[in-house]
Amino acid sequence: MDAEMVTTALELPGWRIVRNVGVARGIVVRSRSLVGNFAGGLQTLFGGANSVYTNLCEQTRTESYRMMCAHAEANGANAIVAMRDDANEILSGVTEVICYGAAVVAEPAR
Repeated sequence: MDAEMVTTALELPGWRIVRNVGVARGIVVRSRSLVGNFAGGLQTLFGGANSVYTNLCEQTRTESYRMMCAHAEANGANAIVAMRDDANEILSGVTEVICYGAAVVAEPAR
């Protein structure tokens, strides 16, 4: 799915939504490794940006976003509107990241 066909808005400028396919979602549950915890913990001692945890979060959000897009396409959608993402800690060190939105079929506006 093209990036310009996914939006947090309720509409796509220049496109007309002709059918709602349903909710598309991508869910990733991730835990930190012992090595990652050690390296991330060292970075917290020195302060500033924590690249270990930043990279882990970015990879997880990207994976859930791609899963959402694949779910939408598998159900016949070519766009997603009202896209959101959220993260919840399930257990200490175990986080769920979900990306979701309304999967729709859109046609160019006349």
